[in-house]
Amino acid sequence: MRLHTHEWGTGDRIAVLVHGIMSDHRTWHRVAPVLADKGYRVIAVDLRGHGASGRGTYSPEHWADDLVETLPAGAELAMGHSLGAMVLAGAVERLAPARAVYCDPAWEVREKLVAASAYFAAFKTAGRSMIRNLNPRWDDVDVDVELAALAAWDPATAAVLPGIYAVGRTPARPVVPSLVLLAGAGELHRAGLDAELVRRGFEMRTVEGAGHTLYRDDFEGFMGALDGWI
Repeated sequence: MRLHTHEWGTGDRIAVLVHGIMSDHRTWHRVAPVLADKGYRVIAVDLRGHGASGRGTYSPEHWADDLVETLPAGAELAMGHSLGAMVLAGAVERLAPARAVYCDPAWEVREKLVAASAYFAAFKTAGRSMIRNLNPRWDDVDVDVELAALAAWDPATAAVLPGIYAVGRTPARPVVPSLVLLAGAGELHRAGLDAELVRRGFEMRTVEGAGHTLYRDDFEGFMGALDGWI
């Protein structure tokens, strides 16, 4: 599937951005302009089932194939968040970016969170107050973005999550030089995963105090953690 994309900048270097579940390209509204100012042409996708992209069969393999169908190979930088980090890992060998950044990647999700995925569809109708209460560090623009993304999101994408996480999704090794940014206050990962990823060859950094959407909880901390990678 050819995905809907949005671009910022006209630089000689290319950066590609892949959002997480229930989101779309608009989640990068603060990150992408900074990259564009650094000389990147930034391309952010809407995964199938999200934003303005089409609907269809949902699986890690379909999502990864869509990235390969849509994005240019050989980008300078590829960045994915959560589900988008898992999808990017499945496409990274074919996309062959110079380097990859995985933001709080949804590779191995705690069992209780997988079980809770059955309730994700309820977020489709979440109101402003609910989003604000769940994400007290977000600014008003991020709340607006979340409301718009939820309105465009197909909740059927969440129904496949238990099957996805019936097997491990953590990459055996980084195919390209790879940074993993963990949310210091996040609850996605099992204990010990960071040490395991270091053993497998990933560089690890943590945005202390940030929740799962770390670039919205602490934008300055997130950008600082990318030092040397962007």
